[in-house]
Amino acid sequence: MKGHQGTLAALFLTALCIITLLPGTLHAQTAQACAQDVIVQSGDTLSTIAARTLNSQGSYQRIVDATNARAAVDSSYARITNANTITVGWKLCIPAGGTIAQPLLSAEGVAETYLVDNRTVDGAIGELPSISQRSDPDGIHPLTVAYLRKQSYAGSPLTVEQTLAPGSSFSRALVSYRSEGLKIYALLMTPFGQRPATGWPVVIFNHGYIPPDEYRTTERYESYMEGFAANGYLVLRPDLRGHGDSEGNANGAYGHPDYTIDVLNAVASVKQHPDADPDRIGMWGHSMGGYLTLRAMIVSREIKAGVIWSGVVASYEDLLQIWAVGAGIGLLPESAQRWGAEVLAEYGTPEENPLFWRSISSNSYVSDLSGPIQLHHGGGDLVVPPAFSSFLQADILEAGGEVEYYTYPGDDHSLSTNFTLAMGRSLAFFDAQVKHVPQP
Repeated sequence: MKGHQGTLAALFLTALCIITLLPGTLHAQTAQACAQDVIVQSGDTLSTIAARTLNSQGSYQRIVDATNARAAVDSSYARITNANTITVGWKLCIPAGGTIAQPLLSAEGVAETYLVDNRTVDGAIGELPSISQRSDPDGIHPLTVAYLRKQSYAGSPLTVEQTLAPGSSFSRALVSYRSEGLKIYALLMTPFGQRPATGWPVVIFNHGYIPPDEYRTTERYESYMEGFAANGYLVLRPDLRGHGDSEGNANGAYGHPDYTIDVLNAVASVKQHPDADPDRIGMWGHSMGGYLTLRAMIVSREIKAGVIWSGVVASYEDLLQIWAVGAGIGLLPESAQRWGAEVLAEYGTPEENPLFWRSISSNSYVSDLSGPIQLHHGGGDLVVPPAFSSFLQADILEAGGEVEYYTYPGDDHSLSTNFTLAMGRSLAFFDAQVKHVPQP
């Protein structure tokens, strides 16, 4: 594999320059032998079938291509015109050449053995160079879920740095807390009125990607936060390191654990706040913030429910295969391009080294979610593919978890057209899962 590392990285970076590609140019359909046939069952999606048979959700297009190629010469096979819609009873062709399907990693953590450069090395992940320049005494790679689960998240008491102009039914303050010794700023909104005996229920609010040099604590997402604060939630929005006045470097979410660590320390910090109920904490995330929400909920048991809008919630394999070149929708952000090239060069492709890629993907651990999740995604989102939310829904359902998924045909990345509807659904979900208010 080493001999191909430079080629893989070059191909990956070239693909990042493609904005739109017609499916026909990507997937030539030539009839080939099927490794096996699969009959679609109730609850199946192409992504779950691909995960089950090819060990990769992102390989669903291979099934589409192989099935359509066989259908051209054998009418017993289905003809798939829309990958999002398949019918129970359809006969699908699973192409040869896939990796042998293996079970997802266990709840206990990362597998003991990793495949690296065609070598099998116990604990090899941490012995290789770390792209986030972190070190771990047990040799666990910093991007893995296991690494996050090893860390301690003490946080600190929230310190009021500045009292801001209040809203109509809540106070506003600029506060700070500690994360890995760094001072992280955050915006805090606290409802007026009689504080519940146990404290106000909490929503930790994770913002989407904003260029760090443009980020301002008191700008953007105010209407979102106000919607929760006006309905009886204490809302805390961490700036994340390197944003606003927060200390540290803004290294990005997808190639470094830093932002996730800041979020988990925000949870620990708000639990120490006298106005907060430490046993009623929910988490909301948009886009990149959805990635952080999902990751936090497979690490911490303190988060009772999560709401994710337009989330980057696919596996790392799908981030590379779909976000980079799939369906002509979206490009990996510049920060993601760097780690993408590095990790491909160092660890190989997901097909070559599946255990490593699973070990860094939150989707491999959805059976460990701390609570139910509600997903929202606009069908016209040109930033994050709606398929990401569909994949996560399928993963959670397959793991026996609880998930709600709302789609908004034609709506954009911010759900601008359906904002009020989506906010209403988000509030109702938190009321039921965090406040424990009986629903009609």
